[in-house]
Amino acid sequence: MNGDGGASRTDYTPSEDDNVIVQGVSSNPGALGYFGYAYYEQNRERVKALSVNGVAPSPETIASGAYPLSRPMFIYVNADALRRPQVRRFVNYFIENAATLAPRVGYVPLPAEAYTHYAERVANNQTGTAFGGHNEVGLSIAELMQRPLASEAAPTP
Repeated sequence: MNGDGGASRTDYTPSEDDNVIVQGVSSNPGALGYFGYAYYEQNRERVKALSVNGVAPSPETIASGAYPLSRPMFIYVNADALRRPQVRRFVNYFIENAATLAPRVGYVPLPAEAYTHYAERVANNQTGTAFGGHNEVGLSIAELMQRPLASEAAPTP
């Protein structure tokens, strides 16, 4: 959650297309938009990144979890699908290559130990969520790796 629930303005144009958001923000000096760091990097001359509690987005603050509006990239794999050899090969390929491929598209790779940890989870057929169905801001990857996996999301209060 980002601030108080329901406190967000309602006069906005929702879009899942980051290019549309960049276009809208760059053409209106009072506009605010949320999109990935990669799009900010590609559009630095058109948009300004905002600091949150004095922390500006950067590869370092994103990797450490200090920038509270960043999040890791997730892939979600159905436990039954993971039994299929081609799905397991894809997941292993993703884990083995994400650190190299992420910077090529402007993403920040996870710490090396995270990829090792996630490869072990796949090898041991461990599935589930470390979030338990709750949105949390400002967690580091190290904190996420320490959490037990829940097989089902916890009910929302």
